Amino acid sequence: MLAQIGMSPMVATRTVRLSIVVPMLNEAAAIERTLGALAPLRARGVEVIVADGGSTDRSAALAAPLADAVIAAPRGRALQMNTGAAASHGAVILFLHADTALPNEADALIIEAMELRRAAWGRFDVTIEGRSPMLQVIAALMNQRSRLTGIATGDQAMFVERAAFFGLGGFPEQPLMEDIELSRRLKTCSAPICLTQRVTTSGRRWDTQGVWRTIFLMWTLRLRYWLGASADTLAKAYRQ
Repeated sequence: MLAQIGMSPMVATRTVRLSIVVPMLNEAAAIERTLGALAPLRARGVEVIVADGGSTDRSAALAAPLADAVIAAPRGRALQMNTGAAASHGAVILFLHADTALPNEADALIIEAMELRRAAWGRFDVTIEGRSPMLQVIAALMNQRSRLTGIATGDQAMFVERAAFFGLGGFPEQPLMEDIELSRRLKTCSAPICLTQRVTTSGRRWDTQGVWRTIFLMWTLRLRYWLGASADTLAKAYRQ
């Protein structure tokens, strides 16, 4: 049974076309900004579910007035997103990182594109917000790589038809690369919709760890994963 930290009474009674699931862990500094920006979408009928992985700061209390539900979930981004998806009602589910902002008309863009192209899933282009001008180049390379490979990352706000998501078993319960693995599986359903409109994600890791160090780390982890390294092994290297 899902533990409800906070829920709007409207959720269970309305028809929902799009649900947004936000995994959260100690995001008190960012969560109000992220969820506040979703208020116009909620006013248009979009459901917002926050899946909290056991925050020890004020994240849950701050999120509760700004979401349809804040639920307790096992810690780990994949586990939290799966738990949030299970609690959602939308025909399409979008997974949004707690430090990422959607375009203002994201709901209309997604529904229109999915109906027009008859695809099971997709993602947005991304802009990385931070101090280094190199972040613009990195974002452009990420977007182009995604188009060429058909692989999306969580920073790009992946969205997927509910039936396809649950039919494939949701995100694999692994501590890293869960977005890449789900993309691989979704490609068996359809090619992704690659929306050119941009989400804006925080470059805080790039700023604190250094741009070139982070580039090297990310590409090394990705290469090792493609070569067969386990997600558990890579997660240890990521946290170092």
